[in-house]
Amino acid sequence: MVSHASFSLQKYLTPFKYGKPVITGSGKEGAFDRCAVDIPFVFYHRDKFWMMYTGYDGTGYQTALATSRNLLDWTYHGLVLERSGSGSWDSIGAAGTWMLKEVDNIFDLPRLKKIDGRYWMVYHSYPAAGYETGPAEIGLAFTEDENLLDWHRLEKPVFSWRDGREWECGGLYKASIIQHNGRFYMFYNAKTRGDSWVEQTGVAVSHNLLDWERYEGNPVLKISENGWDSKFLSDPCILRDQDLWLNFYFAYDLKHAQEGLAVSRDLFHWEKVENPIIRSGEPGDIDETHAHKAAIVYHDDALYHFYCAVRPYREGDPTQAHGEFRTISVACSKPFK
Repeated sequence: MVSHASFSLQKYLTPFKYGKPVITGSGKEGAFDRCAVDIPFVFYHRDKFWMMYTGYDGTGYQTALATSRNLLDWTYHGLVLERSGSGSWDSIGAAGTWMLKEVDNIFDLPRLKKIDGRYWMVYHSYPAAGYETGPAEIGLAFTEDENLLDWHRLEKPVFSWRDGREWECGGLYKASIIQHNGRFYMFYNAKTRGDSWVEQTGVAVSHNLLDWERYEGNPVLKISENGWDSKFLSDPCILRDQDLWLNFYFAYDLKHAQEGLAVSRDLFHWEKVENPIIRSGEPGDIDETHAHKAAIVYHDDALYHFYCAVRPYREGDPTQAHGEFRTISVACSKPFK
């Protein structure tokens, strides 16, 4: 575990929870978000904030965009990765998790980066219908559209569990990609096989976004034997603060998923902060069950930490997935007005 004396933990904390959703699913029959919304990714583009997020309709994930001026009130913009139904590897759905950014500094506005005149998105897809059914693989999509609606997927996955090791042979989940010193680093979490799987986080390196080499020391972030991170250590969100790299991840202990933080000087060797930085809520709270899957934005002298909030379904909730109300909420370093 990392010592708080070695860096300033306080400036990364967001103790003030909004306490309600900023985006919920529609609950409408046939809609991409009929059952739930999940996996926020927030950035700044064309003078406003954007959120990429996934919706679940009972068959699989599809990916949409929403926009906002104040980070709290969001307007649906459109679907960007729909179900293709073409029989391709990603025909069941596609969960967009990250777009390449100009800079990854936590205290700068997260603007999108063009490579070869295109914006790039990383996503994953499951091979069978249902909630995260089967071992997922990771692909890339690109667009030249400044409205960010017309995305084109590469034909094949760029990263697969098929040539991975035991810790990742059950399938892949969220990936985040950063560029540093002329190389791309893809952080991803993956799972073991079986009904009682374990999730941990690894990294792969590339010079061209297409050909990836796994780090020999994977997984770079492992679960602990006991404690709040004993089952999953998942969903990396990689940022930096000068020469310190930050990974806002979530951990799970078969009871609650909660947000954590790990730090690194070289992108390969990570130390975890001992305790969660966002805990699951009290009974009745919007995040009573889980507070997980980070998206971080700094704006107006405040740090915003978006996350997927989950509690048991209650009569009157707009959506339900497996007995849960799953939505997107936010916490902040300052009290909400």
